[in-house]
Amino acid sequence: MHRLAATPETVRFGAFDAAFPPVLTIRSGEAVEIQCVSGGPEAMPPPSSGLAIPPALAAIHAANLPRLGPHIITGPIAVEGAEPGDMLQVDIEAIEPGWDWGFCGFRPLFGTLPEDFPYHRMLHIPVDRAARTATLPMAGGITLPLAPFFGVMGLAPPPEWGRISTKEPRAHGGNLDNKELVAGSTLFLPVHVEGALFSAGDGHGMQGDGEVCINALEMCLTGRFRLSVVKGGGRTDPILRFPRAETPTHYISMGLNEDLDLAMKQALREMIAFLVARANISAEDAYQFCSLAVDFRVTQTVNGEKGVHGMLRKGLIV
Repeated sequence: MHRLAATPETVRFGAFDAAFPPVLTIRSGEAVEIQCVSGGPEAMPPPSSGLAIPPALAAIHAANLPRLGPHIITGPIAVEGAEPGDMLQVDIEAIEPGWDWGFCGFRPLFGTLPEDFPYHRMLHIPVDRAARTATLPMAGGITLPLAPFFGVMGLAPPPEWGRISTKEPRAHGGNLDNKELVAGSTLFLPVHVEGALFSAGDGHGMQGDGEVCINALEMCLTGRFRLSVVKGGGRTDPILRFPRAETPTHYISMGLNEDLDLAMKQALREMIAFLVARANISAEDAYQFCSLAVDFRVTQTVNGEKGVHGMLRKGLIV
């Protein structure tokens, strides 16, 4: 298995670009353990807190890397044989907390209710990695179980897009912030450049659907990913144009748009297309099936491009 540490040489601060050269190349079907760190200097706890900054994160801050968006992402990783028009299957095999605290904050002009909270607030939240819990410093302490996942998983965007921020999720994946993508789930992404060029970051210890205040529990995570090229998108995704996912219990479609209504329509259209291909039914039948059996949820409302994801429970179709 390959391992990729988070260092100033292996991360990008807030940017995807098809022109970024790979920092690692692997064969299709191989696994890679990726260390990811989270938070810019402005999000670090004060010295008086007694909370230590992870050495890998401190080294990245000291390197003063160019910064476009808010996330530190590790990669990109090239997968041999991946070509535009293919699909990359990302099996998320394991996720482990990488440090003993995380953070959650909000600031003026951002979040779902900026008019109600026009000021800064930052919480640094202790994490018990052994117990896999975090204790919120409110109401005498509220302990919640961790459910870690990577907010950002994406490939290089189409070359004509140039350099883009990690903030907005798009067709290449990126800042999806989908809390269903925990260990044991699989993400499918359309390939736009040779090698696919996979990156991950924005570790979340837990998140509610919506991620309403801007942040989840932002923290360092280490994940094991198995990256496999599916030529031409495979049997049920002959032309995959948008991220799609699968968990042990559900198939997931995704929609992204500045307008939440349009994000909903896209998630629905993606689910209809999946049902037509997978269950060999008509679009009309799929539309009505979605109304009867698919749950559509708000993924996040804070990244410019809002998200909706459709959840189809397994066992309902062949």
